[in-house]
Amino acid sequence: MCLDRSAARDWNEIPAGATDSPESGSGDARVMSLRLSACPYTADRRSCIMLSIMSADPSTPDAYDPGNIEAWAQSRWREARVFEAHESDPRPPYYVLSMFPYPSGRLHMGHVRNYTIGDVIARYHRMQGKSVLQPMGFDAFGLPAENAAIQNQVSPARWTEANIAAMKVQLDRLGFGYDWRREIVTCRPGYYRFEQWLFTELYRMGLAYRERAWVNWDPVDQTVLANEQVIDGRGWRSGAPVERREIEQWFVRITAYAEELLEGLDALPDWPEEVKRMQRNWIGRSSGVEIDFERCDGAGAIRVFTTRADTLYGVSYLALAPEHPLVRECAREDAGVRAFVDSMRQRETREAALETQEKRGVPTGLQVRHPLTGESLPVWVASFVVMSYGTGAIMAVPAHDQRDHEFANRYGLPIRPVIRVPHGEGRDPSGTAVTEEGIVVDSGSLSGLSSEEARVRAVSLLGRQAREVVHYRLRDWGVSRQRYWGCPIPMIYCIDCGVVPVPARDLPVVLPEGVQFTGVNSPLLTLKSFRETACPRCGKPAHRETDTFDTFFESSWYYARFASFDSLETILDDRAHHWLPVNQYIGGVEHAVLHLLYARFFHKVLRDMGWVRSDEPFTRLLSQGMVLKDGAKMSKSKGNVVDPEAIVARYGADTARLFMMFAAPPEQSLEWSEQGVEGAQRFIKRLWRLVHERVTEPCEGPLDPEALSGSGKALWRLLHETVAGVETDIGNRQTFNTAIAKVMECLNALARFEPEEPADRVLAKDVLITIVHLLHPIIPHVTESLWRSLGGEGLLASRPWPVPDPAALAREEVELVVQVNGRRRGSLRVRVEEEEPAIRSRILADPALARFIDGARVERWVFVPGRLINVVTRGERPSG
Repeated sequence: MCLDRSAARDWNEIPAGATDSPESGSGDARVMSLRLSACPYTADRRSCIMLSIMSADPSTPDAYDPGNIEAWAQSRWREARVFEAHESDPRPPYYVLSMFPYPSGRLHMGHVRNYTIGDVIARYHRMQGKSVLQPMGFDAFGLPAENAAIQNQVSPARWTEANIAAMKVQLDRLGFGYDWRREIVTCRPGYYRFEQWLFTELYRMGLAYRERAWVNWDPVDQTVLANEQVIDGRGWRSGAPVERREIEQWFVRITAYAEELLEGLDALPDWPEEVKRMQRNWIGRSSGVEIDFERCDGAGAIRVFTTRADTLYGVSYLALAPEHPLVRECAREDAGVRAFVDSMRQRETREAALETQEKRGVPTGLQVRHPLTGESLPVWVASFVVMSYGTGAIMAVPAHDQRDHEFANRYGLPIRPVIRVPHGEGRDPSGTAVTEEGIVVDSGSLSGLSSEEARVRAVSLLGRQAREVVHYRLRDWGVSRQRYWGCPIPMIYCIDCGVVPVPARDLPVVLPEGVQFTGVNSPLLTLKSFRETACPRCGKPAHRETDTFDTFFESSWYYARFASFDSLETILDDRAHHWLPVNQYIGGVEHAVLHLLYARFFHKVLRDMGWVRSDEPFTRLLSQGMVLKDGAKMSKSKGNVVDPEAIVARYGADTARLFMMFAAPPEQSLEWSEQGVEGAQRFIKRLWRLVHERVTEPCEGPLDPEALSGSGKALWRLLHETVAGVETDIGNRQTFNTAIAKVMECLNALARFEPEEPADRVLAKDVLITIVHLLHPIIPHVTESLWRSLGGEGLLASRPWPVPDPAALAREEVELVVQVNGRRRGSLRVRVEEEEPAIRSRILADPALARFIDGARVERWVFVPGRLINVVTRGERPSG
């Protein structure tokens, strides 16, 4: 494409330093075609000679030097403040966010992939004429900082801040276009002040509470662990056997939003189905029945929850969770029950672990009456029942539940089939439970009914002893952690006033620094200057909460704070309405349940408080795959870690970015390949050479497609098809690898192209300029330099995205696939407007195609205009 300086301005060029002006990205640019009227190299439209450039300029035709080019481009972007986002910008807002990192001090290849994807999307939408916000911050609290402090005799705060400074340099070196003015660091009081305020508001709303609860306790680290932090019964960090312990904990009542969190998934069409499935399973909605089994000793009833009331006549025992209050009573009197409960302190309670664990238990000595038959049933305490689901008590039906079945087999309890299924009776020959629904048998008045009918009838028969309920697997979120390096929970305990939230005027409760600790027990427990305080209500001596928040608390609302990053008085302000919800969120699928679910919960709370207007925090979600080496996830223990800094130093940031985007679709795992990296750099060098070889070739006047040679017209069409295809691949499908492949194909065609007419030479420049635009989001540094080599004015980072010429996309002829009974037999070039009868006649007249068709046996023709025609016969004729 040949442009002069005035034409560049016509194409909505944004001058350096004016990226925030109302004129930037105006709508007129978006409808311009690639056919621009003049040459970019001088104001003289008759002779297009590249302007002389100082030898120090990286756009000179020397050997490709990524270090020099990338430093130059990054300084230009900083000077022009290209990546600063302002609410006054009249362009449509677009918010791109990648999950922020923990400041470990070094980026890993997973970070590089994640943040490259985000930067490509952000740069693309900026070129699409949008006002793009792409911020970055650091999720800075957590155990690794404590570990480093112990090992290196340095405070967690100093270690963390030093790592942040180092990682910002690494992020900038990769060319990521962040608005660093909005940087958030979660360990800084300016951020967690509002987090503490939010918690006090949750408390006032009844959405935060404190109670005794059974938790996973690491006896070495002396802290609570989430279920996900217990691996094979041991703490994820210490390796110590985890215990079950009942302690006072702070909880956030996420279950109050369980149904909305579940239903809201249906309003997220641009989220991966796998992530939505995982959240649905985690929330775990179960519609069922609570049934009361009266105790035979007359001391009340045991309430169970079941989703299979149709199997009520198959109950042979009740099973209680080791943490059930009734088990605690039995343990006081029964040494066997007490010993069993003690042995359960180290069990895992994750669903997957319960499935595979050995099913163990002991009888409690209690008996209950079956509510319909009056039969006496034993009550057991069992390892596979958890207090966190339902009522902590189940009616066991061994014939129709596998866990009940394994337990009954182990302890010789009755197994009573009451469901007949099409493939057999209540038990199959393998001795496993039959869990399918079917026809109820041996069940009194329920016999002969379907499972669905029997459930309704059973509830009716039970009367007041049953009630239909909905239970969720989702539990309230325990946010207390017995660690030092975290956000202090802003609550005060007063003998007279009880639990008192810290008033907003006294926030933040600042985490003290300079403390001494060994990693066992939080120093806040014994630090009088922190713990001892006055009650904000009565003024009497009181003490602070010494637990700190789970780090997921910080990361569950940070996305919103970026919009109001410098608000000093309120958690958010009107700018949140401008940017939220996040248009595009990027992160690993490992965060599908906890982080993403908590963020959705917080957003709904903020909505109900009036701070945001939308129901969901993230409109579109991209969950990128891992980066593997030798088929395994990179880790120091495996010795397969690749250092991003070394790759950038050797090959350049653009090469690293190109490899990451081309090696695999973003949602799939990517296998690291040194050969692939070298291939990515070869492509960049080839582009560099091709631009500098062709840039001095003379061209005259604007591009006239009618004046192109035959091969020129083919290249012209390919160019515009490439523009259309890349826009679809990046903007809609987010298949960046196929977008790159299309550009490579176009560049290959240009390399083979030999101009025959003057217009062909203009086209060759047109192709190069367009390719530089298309590749800019992916390899921004080298394309910024090449844009200057091609005579472009201003910054390519602020240029609009090319728009394909409809005339180039309109084809006079198409290649039509010819099938016979669904099998491809050849192809036929047809005019776009050619009618189906004429096409049929041509096929029957073509010996190469007609030999597959017996004209007398044709049943019908299936014609898909522009794509294929299928001849359906009554019997396929063998090929000759």
